[in-house]
This record gives sequence, C-alpha cells and structure tokens, in this order.
Amino acid sequence: MEQDKKAKVLCLHGFRTSGSFLKKQISKWHPSIFQHFDMVFPDGIFPAGGKSEIEGIFPPPYFEWFQYNKEFTEYTNLDECVSYLCEYMVKNGPFDGLLGFSQGAVLSALLIGYQAQGKVLSDHPPIKFMVSVSGSTFRDPSICDIAYKDPITVKSVHFIGEKDWLKVPSEELASAFVDPLIMRHPQGHTVPRLDDASVKKLSEWSSSILENLKIVPKALDSEKPSDKETITAGPAEVLVKQVIA
Repeated sequence: MEQDKKAKVLCLHGFRTSGSFLKKQISKWHPSIFQHFDMVFPDGIFPAGGKSEIEGIFPPPYFEWFQYNKEFTEYTNLDECVSYLCEYMVKNGPFDGLLGFSQGAVLSALLIGYQAQGKVLSDHPPIKFMVSVSGSTFRDPSICDIAYKDPITVKSVHFIGEKDWLKVPSEELASAFVDPLIMRHPQGHTVPRLDDASVKKLSEWSSSILENLKIVPKALDSEKPSDKETITAGPAEVLVKQVIA
C-alpha cells in the first residue's frame, strides 16, 4: 500500500470550452473528494470553430475535441482526436481514470470501451474508473457495436441532471456500464453543485477507488471549502443549450 502516491486522472472538457474551465467547474466540489487524485486538464486539439456558450463567462481560448452534425450521427476528426488522446495518455500517463464533461464524457467512455475491446491503448494499462458528467453514447452503429459491445466493467459514476437536455442519453451511457453509481441532481447541463449527501456518496466512491488502487490516503480534510474555493452560482451554470458541450 502506497502512502504518497496519487491516482492520476485525465479530465476532458466540454465542447468549445477548455481544460482550465473544466478545472474551474470541478473546483465547486468539496476539495476532499479528489484530494488524493492527480487531475490533469488538457485542452482539446482543435480551436473552437464557432461561438462558445461560455463567452463572457470565462476567458478564451476555447477548444473542441471533434465536430459532429446536428443529429450527432456523423463525426469529423474523431479518429484524429482518439489517436491524439491515446498518444497523450501513453506519453503523460499512465492514467488510472478518466473524468469528462459532456463531449469529454462521451470521449472518456469511448476510450474505455475501445480499450476493453482491444481497439486502442494496448500499450497503456487498463483504465480503472470513470466520472461522467452529462455524458452520452455515440449514435453511429459502427462505433456502438465496438465501444458498447459488452457491458463495461470499469467502475463509474454518472451525474445526470433532471433539466439536462442530455438526461436520456446520459442514462443510456450509464446503462452501458456494470453497476454504475448514478448521481442525480436537479440542475441542467452543467457540473452540479453537491449537497452534503452527494459529497458523502462521492467521497465514499473515490475512497473505494483509492483502496482498489492500493493507495492509502492521509487524513482527509473534513472542513467545508471556503467561499474562495467555490464558484458562485450564476451564468456559468447556464450551459443548458451548449451542444455536446
């Protein structure tokens, strides 16, 4: 059991945002939840090809991982994106888990499903867990028949918003995993604030991850985060119409 080691997590941001914005979104969660995780927040490989929903809320530049049609059935630059992320993970990892918001969550599940089927990341250790916020499955059968061919056994937690326009696709993604932890919240397409019960549940989940990885955390900070450690509710929460953000 290793005392000082941290679980390394690749965190993939939403469409036309950035790694630094996802880091800001996650910072509204109690810091003890991922205190013993090394969170890495890269930017997407393509500059935003249009208006970002966070303009005026968070400073540019903004990025996207790949492009898609209105029905989310056809994708552009997806293979290039997957290749880039696989190379990034091998070069900068190994990563124990993935965390993603919307388009980033879609990609996270794809990488895990593809790895389980031997399609990608053969030279990277198996991904052991995933955190999906407003995720979704792909709609292309040629992708689904591989990525979700078998139930995905990686430990996962799925945040599903009651007012999220991706609520149903998020539930479909969760159903592709074995024994997923479902975290429902009343908000929309956003990284939600967590009430005390949710903090407790997610903390227990993250502690179980560390135990499985044979990492012994030091005493967790039980104090609530100060106002400086949280984001005030406001425009950043209004991402409901962000397309596969």
